[in-house]
Amino acid sequence: MARVKNGAVTKARHKKVLKQAKGYFGSKHRLYKSAKEQLMHSGQYAFRDRKQKKREFRKLWITRINAACRENEISYSRFIEGLNKAGVLVNRKMLSEIAIHDPSAFSDLVNIAKEGKAGKVKVNEVKEVSEVTVSAGSKKAAKEEKEQTKIEEKKETTPTKKETKEDYSKMTVAELKEIAKEKKITGITGMKKADLIAALEK
Repeated sequence: MARVKNGAVTKARHKKVLKQAKGYFGSKHRLYKSAKEQLMHSGQYAFRDRKQKKREFRKLWITRINAACRENEISYSRFIEGLNKAGVLVNRKMLSEIAIHDPSAFSDLVNIAKEGKAGKVKVNEVKEVSEVTVSAGSKKAAKEEKEQTKIEEKKETTPTKKETKEDYSKMTVAELKEIAKEKKITGITGMKKADLIAALEK
C-alpha cells in the first residue's frame, strides 16, 4: 500500500486555529499549541460574559432609574412597586432612556407610580397615560408613531377602482391578468401587456 501523508490536513487545521487567534498577545497568535489553548479559554469567557453582560446592563439601568427617582423624591423600589400596582408595563431599559432623554415624561411616570401605590388610580386609566408618556419620551416609540402615520398616509393615498384604470401601465402582466379574471374577461392567455390594457379599458 502507498504511504498516506496527512501534512496538508494538519497544516490546514493549524492555519484555521492561528487565523482565529489573530491579534492575541505573544506566542498565543504564533504557536499552534498555545493558540489552541487560548482559544478554548476565550470561548469559555465569551460564553460566561454573554450572560454577565445582561446582568451588568440591568444594573446600569437600575442605577439610572434610581438617580432619576431621587430627583423626583421617591426611591427606586417604591417607584417600581407603584408602577406594578398601577399596571404600567414598561421595562427598565425604556425607563432609563426616558429618564435620560425626557425628564418631564419620567416625572409623569413618578406621579402615576405614587398614585398607584396609594391606590388612587385604576389600571385601565394608567395604561392610557403610560402609553402617552412612554411614546413622548422614547425614541423607539417615536419611530413606531412615524411608521403608523406612514401606513395611514398610504391607506389614504391608495387608488380607488376608478383611479386604477389610469395606472394599468404601471402594473405587471400578472396583476393585469388577475384584474381581467375578476372582470371575467376571456382569452387572456398568451396576451401581451398592451393587449391586456386594451381589453381592460374597454
